[in-house]
Amino acid sequence: MSTTSTATTAFAESVDRVRSGASAQDVAGELLSALTRQEKLFLLDGDEEFWPGMGEIIKQYNSAPIVMGRVDRLGIPGLRFSDGPRGVVMGEATAFPVSMARGATWDVELEERIGVAIGAEMRALGANFYGGVCINLPRHPAWGRAQETYGEDSHALGEFGAALTRGVRRHAMAVAKHYALNSMENARFTVDVSADEATLQEVYLPHFRRTVEQGVDGIMTAYNSVNGEWAGENEALMEGILREQWGFQGVTVSDFIWGLRDAAKSLRAGLDVEEPFRQQRAEHLPADLAAGRASWSDVDRAGRRILATQLAFYARDRDEEPTADVVFSAEHRALSREAAAAAAVLLKNDDVNGRPVLPLSADALARVAVIGRLADLPNTGDEGSSNVHSPEIVTPLQGLRAALPSAAVTHVSADDPGEAAGAAGDADVAVVVVGYTSADEGEYIGDLASQHELLALFPPPPEGVDLAAVMGAADSQLAMGTAVGGDRHSLRVRPIDADIIRATAAANPRTVVVIVTAGAIITEEWRSSVPAVVVSWYNGSEGGSALADVLLGVHDATGRLPYSIPTSEEHLPAFDIDATTITYDRWHGQRLLDRDGIPAAFPLGFGLSYTSFSLDELTVGEVTGESFDAQVTMTNTGDRAGRHVVQLYAAIDAEDFPHRVLVGFAPVTLNAGETRTIAVTGSTRPTNRWAEGRFVPAATHVVIEAAAFSGDPHAITATLDLLPS
Repeated sequence: MSTTSTATTAFAESVDRVRSGASAQDVAGELLSALTRQEKLFLLDGDEEFWPGMGEIIKQYNSAPIVMGRVDRLGIPGLRFSDGPRGVVMGEATAFPVSMARGATWDVELEERIGVAIGAEMRALGANFYGGVCINLPRHPAWGRAQETYGEDSHALGEFGAALTRGVRRHAMAVAKHYALNSMENARFTVDVSADEATLQEVYLPHFRRTVEQGVDGIMTAYNSVNGEWAGENEALMEGILREQWGFQGVTVSDFIWGLRDAAKSLRAGLDVEEPFRQQRAEHLPADLAAGRASWSDVDRAGRRILATQLAFYARDRDEEPTADVVFSAEHRALSREAAAAAAVLLKNDDVNGRPVLPLSADALARVAVIGRLADLPNTGDEGSSNVHSPEIVTPLQGLRAALPSAAVTHVSADDPGEAAGAAGDADVAVVVVGYTSADEGEYIGDLASQHELLALFPPPPEGVDLAAVMGAADSQLAMGTAVGGDRHSLRVRPIDADIIRATAAANPRTVVVIVTAGAIITEEWRSSVPAVVVSWYNGSEGGSALADVLLGVHDATGRLPYSIPTSEEHLPAFDIDATTITYDRWHGQRLLDRDGIPAAFPLGFGLSYTSFSLDELTVGEVTGESFDAQVTMTNTGDRAGRHVVQLYAAIDAEDFPHRVLVGFAPVTLNAGETRTIAVTGSTRPTNRWAEGRFVPAATHVVIEAAAFSGDPHAITATLDLLPS
């Protein structure tokens, strides 16, 4: 709301008071009392009128900060939104590897550094409210937006979400999303997800709780409904669990455009801001207030939270304000490359002629065949709301050519097994790049013009505006990326890609398959025909250079799977992309395979290295609060430096409870022959079950396993008592 402002604003004075020790909540209440009723309502949604805002989104999503609740008269800056999570979607920012790739690093310190970089770039571009801490748990690998989250395990999700939150908050407010049970894309606007209280508390909410403990400033609700109530109108989730149980002090915001269905109900239920435009609340709240469907005390409650969140943010210590040249800077590109290299997971590395295929020796390569339609495609992931517009993206082909200037690096892009085999037969090594693009998985809108229930949430179009024409234009624009994504229809590579892999391997025994993906890909029909397989992910603007670093051994193979990969789709939970109702339980991923006694093709945490490690001794201390300390002695038994991820699992003997849960992890770099004892903090939270309104230990004691992956037969163990003696 742009009105005449004073020289020294009331907001600035309020910030100074909070900085001097006054309560942000108390000061927010006083600042709120200085607002008119019209200004109070203005806090509760976006500042842009709906139809001009929709026009901008159709042209390019979030090209500038989306402002919500700015009141110039008092100097209130408002929430200035930028989306994520693989970087800043505004401007020409650095594309980092997608969150799932970063989860494969198992390195929360690296994730915090990425958060600092993202925060700096968005701050330089004028935003202060980062909607990119995406921590939804992918119940099924076909979920179209699995790339935006970190993996299948609640504990790891929470630690990575907390790390990104810490980093971003050095420059901006951090927002975790999508609360809650959001892991179906095509049906996200219509599906009702039911889950009992134990499933919610044990599986689908712990990671949100962890970000709240880390100080996350905002929580974005999901589109779907939870136990019969739309998430943006779900009082049990927002007021009950989020605020009463966890003590959340920040601001709740809806997902964009379709995040609520009833303006008054959402306000009463505890949703503070409708994002991103003046839409349902602007149209309906005045009449709702007059009719008593909502009250001015509801408005004031939301207003205090909105103002208190901003006051607390501007009053806290932050890093020095960055200059514009931080955006896509050399430092941030190097960080993106570091993360992409750390994330690459080596699934297979068999011997050919007496030595492992990887790493490749650059000096021994005169001819390299790079095969596949994705090898020279800029492919950083989904082209929906998480799309980052980096001015330069290094493809796998470009990365290998730059790293091998003396070699002849040829490329076969055609879907032609014969041509691929011909090129491979003449090469020292063949690299086949297969996988997915935004056409296969990503954000999904669908045919807007036919979705009458969603269109009914729009305010009436201005006179002379043809709604059908506008929606047709939107569908046309979205069809370039978003609308053709959605949930995956297959967990395998295209049949032609499998044919190309087999033909290439038959022509050249030194064949490396590189998989571009977010979620699990089942490899049973072709994996046995090749000696080496690497998951490279959607790996950011520097991904091609990072891939070359890993394939050539400049960087050790350090990534570890953030999820399990099954041998068959039959070993996964049921998944109907068009479901209108679904029930979630505690069984998915590795824990489901464990329950059913089915070995994974590759278990949670799996990944090979170019060196070898042994875990030699484990000691665990007593439980203090909800954690314990473990000491693990490990040795690099190979002939080169490398990085290993020590993973702590708790093996539990309890009825209707996972047999094994992740409780801690730590990445460790060791020189060849080096032995070191490292400290790993374990959490007892994953060993608890929810019963009668509280958490209790699922067993009196557990066996702690220090392992290379879930179910590692070479794990070393120690017993941990969960109950005080």
